[in-house]
Amino acid sequence: MSSRMKKGLAAQAARQLAPRVGALAPGLTETFVREALQRAINGVGPLPPAADAAEEQLREQRGDRDKAVREVIENHVFYASVEGLLTNLGGLITATLVAPANIAGLTLIQSRMVAGIVHLRGYDLDEPRVRNAIMVSLLGDDTVRKLIKAGKVPAPPMALATAPAHDPHLDRVVSGVLAGELVSRVVGKRMATTVGRRVPLVGGAVGMATDGMSTWQVGRYAAREFLVRPRVRVSPVSR
Repeated sequence: MSSRMKKGLAAQAARQLAPRVGALAPGLTETFVREALQRAINGVGPLPPAADAAEEQLREQRGDRDKAVREVIENHVFYASVEGLLTNLGGLITATLVAPANIAGLTLIQSRMVAGIVHLRGYDLDEPRVRNAIMVSLLGDDTVRKLIKAGKVPAPPMALATAPAHDPHLDRVVSGVLAGELVSRVVGKRMATTVGRRVPLVGGAVGMATDGMSTWQVGRYAAREFLVRPRVRVSPVSR
């Protein structure tokens, strides 16, 4: 198929998808991203809390935190790949319905992965600064750099997690930026793979590959970004 034909099909898909996805995408709001992170940290359905799963990997790796981090990433790449396969098996019409659900599921999986990595690196998942840092990590290295340069995000994840004090205003800023990025992914990334969805099995393979790769990239970014933080031990108060 020539590049001109591919562009024509992509444009046609975009015209069909945009109105319906645009109507569904508002569900991916600031509240949604906070709720997704909360569920990722606390556990949802068959998935245990992020910290518990990370500790299980740490036990399996005999206390080697770097190996445990790699296992956490690999496990969630698998989850994301399966999710991407299942939510991209349908045809063009199905794509308009599952695109937001696919992004929502992927956000939950990636939030859980990054939370597990952050826990293994010694950060408190209940700390608001750390939660903001996790959400920024989901944007990926390139996007974070662009947003910092544009002044939309004040600093990279590591700096946010270790800031001297929590800025409540930043909560909404980070949530809004991530929500906006999720909507962009619904009307952008998902439309880009719609041509593949015209052939269901091809669409499933595309979804599996793109979601798995996206999750791997986010995981590697988080692993590089969050340096090991010594766990603080409180000494008994002498009397």
